[in-house]
Amino acid sequence: MFNFSKKKESQGTQVSFKVDGMHCSSCSMNIDGELEDTKGVLKSSTSYAKAKTIIEYDPAIVNSKQLKKKIESLDYSASEIELETP
Repeated sequence: MFNFSKKKESQGTQVSFKVDGMHCSSCSMNIDGELEDTKGVLKSSTSYAKAKTIIEYDPAIVNSKQLKKKIESLDYSASEIELETP
């Protein structure tokens, strides 16, 4: 009847960026807040400790270059990196 054990399928495309210039965990929350307010972004997860962000987005609405520019508009530097496989 219910299939709670199945992992929820990803609904968008994912991109990961190495982010330089973060001073603390508030910086990562600032990045996530701005990205999640961006049209087409479904989810954002930024780690201050790992200095990276993973963004799930709808490629029909926004692209990775626009997301990189959004991060850089907050005075951080961002460079796209390959997603890690589990």
